[in-house]
Amino acid sequence: MSERAFSVLPVPPMLTPALSLLRKEKVTSMDRRVQIIINLMEGNFHRNISLKDLARAVNLSQSRLNHLFKADVGVSPVLYLRTLRMERARDLLEMTLLSVKQVMTSVGVKDKSHFERDFKKIYGATPSRHRAACFLKRT
Repeated sequence: MSERAFSVLPVPPMLTPALSLLRKEKVTSMDRRVQIIINLMEGNFHRNISLKDLARAVNLSQSRLNHLFKADVGVSPVLYLRTLRMERARDLLEMTLLSVKQVMTSVGVKDKSHFERDFKKIYGATPSRHRAACFLKRT
């Protein structure tokens, strides 16, 4: 599906770098440790990953990782991971018949209110309304 429901809303500028990376654009000048962290997040977004775990994986302090990541990507690791999860959730909502709770669980979010708030912040609608709009567009 090339058109997205609620695509009227612009992507917040702070998320543009993260979304670019999510779409696999090559960034050659990126720090190797940041690339490792991005790969870890992409492969494990459904797991409970803390900033402490990510920092430990590349032998950095949490504050140093946060600084390097934000310098290279433009957003914090936490925001990048949240955006990654919401992108995957949007895809699942649009392409599967999984319940919102199943989608939420499959992308590694445990709290429904946080999930709905974060999803709405990025896509302008709750997960249920987003799905309904997608299915209405198909018919």
